[in-house]
Amino acid sequence: MITGTFGALFIGGIVAILFSGVVTSQAFSYFKNSSGDGPAVKALAICVWGLDFFHSIWVTIALWDHLIAHFGEAGRIDYIPWSLALTIAFTAILTFLVHLFFVYRIYKLSHGNLYICLPLALMACGRLCFACLTTAKMIQLRSLSRFVQLYTFSFTSGLSLSSALDILITSCMCYLLARNQKANSSMNHVLDKLMLYTFENGSLTCAATLASLICWLTNKSNLIFMGLHFVISKFYANSFYATLNARKDIQRPTHRSNQSSSTERDHAVVFPDNFRKPSFNFLGLSLA
Repeated sequence: MITGTFGALFIGGIVAILFSGVVTSQAFSYFKNSSGDGPAVKALAICVWGLDFFHSIWVTIALWDHLIAHFGEAGRIDYIPWSLALTIAFTAILTFLVHLFFVYRIYKLSHGNLYICLPLALMACGRLCFACLTTAKMIQLRSLSRFVQLYTFSFTSGLSLSSALDILITSCMCYLLARNQKANSSMNHVLDKLMLYTFENGSLTCAATLASLICWLTNKSNLIFMGLHFVISKFYANSFYATLNARKDIQRPTHRSNQSSSTERDHAVVFPDNFRKPSFNFLGLSLA
C-alpha cells in the first residue's frame, strides 16, 4: 500500500522536478532568441514558465506533507492535502494555454477555419472546467476514497478530453502541413520537419495523459495515477518551448529558399509574416 501511494508520489515528484529543470533550460534558450516575437508570445512564454514553477512548488509541498511532516502516519494515505489538489489545477491551466497555442497555429494554417478551431477550443475549456472542479472537490473533501465515490467523473472527463485534444490537434496539424506539400518543392523538407516535431510533441503529451488515465481507471485506491499526473504539465511545457525553439533550426534553410525562389511564396500560410518582417515567424506565432 505504501509503495503504491507515497512511493508513487515520491517517484513522480522527483521525475517532475527533473523535467522542470528541462523546462527552465528550454525557457532560457527561448528568451535568448526571442527578439523576433511579439509581446503576446513572450507573455505566454513567461506564463507557461511561471505556472510550471509554481506547479513544482506545490508538488514539493505535497511530498513534504506526506513524507516528512506526517511521516509514519498510515491514516494519511487517504488524505488529500491542499497542495496536492492544487497541482491538478495548475496542470490544467498550463495545459489549457498550450492547447490554445496549438489551436491558434491550426487557425493560421487553416486560413481561419472556425469549424475546426472552435470545437477544439471548447474541448480545451471543458478540460479546464473539469480539472478545476476536481481541485475544488479534493480541497473540500480531503479524502481520496470520498472523492472516488462522488466525483470520479470529473477527473476521468478531464484526462479523457486532454487525450482526445492531443490526438485531434496532432492529426489536424499533420494534415494541414501535408496539404501544403508540393512535388519537387524546396519547402517540403521544412514541412517534413514540422510534421515530425508535431507528431513527437503530440505523442509524448498524449502518452503521459493516457498513462495517468489508465492507472486511475484500473486502480483508484492508490496514487500511481497522481505520480504520473505530476509529469503531465512538464511534458506540455516542454512541448510548447520545443515548438518555439525549433524555429531556429528550421528557419535557416527556409530563409535561403525564400530568397532563391519566388515560387515558394504561396506557402505564406506556414510563414505568414515572412514578407513583412526581416525575421519571419513560423506558423503564425505572432499573436499581436
